[in-house]
Amino acid sequence: MIRYSLKCAAGHTFDSWFQSADAFDTLVSRAMVSCTVCASSEVSKALMAPGVAVNESDSVARPLSTAPHPAEQALRALRAELEKNSTYVGKNFAKEARKMHLGDAPEKPIHGEARPEEARALIEDGIPVMPLPILPKDRAN
Repeated sequence: MIRYSLKCAAGHTFDSWFQSADAFDTLVSRAMVSCTVCASSEVSKALMAPGVAVNESDSVARPLSTAPHPAEQALRALRAELEKNSTYVGKNFAKEARKMHLGDAPEKPIHGEARPEEARALIEDGIPVMPLPILPKDRAN
């Protein structure tokens, strides 16, 4: 196992463990590593000093169990509220939102995934949607 200090395109920093350097490279290339603060998948290794321990009681490595950033706590609360009060429709989000807008399905709160071109088409057609800074649980770190 290897721990990397990471940073996202927005400058947030966080740590994560990986099975190997190759595993990290593979996950990043598939956009499966995301920022713990803003969920951006534009992630790279941050400059880090090696964690060298003289003995087990003198470890200089920073623990991963530090308190979460307030933004991370807010995103967790947003996810909980979203999961409690809406239905996850997965990759069918654009289709389901359009059906509700056209009156072909009853309106209800939904959340899901849409490709950028699908989201753009919904907005251009006047269908109210809003991007959320969270990933589905199967893609979250």
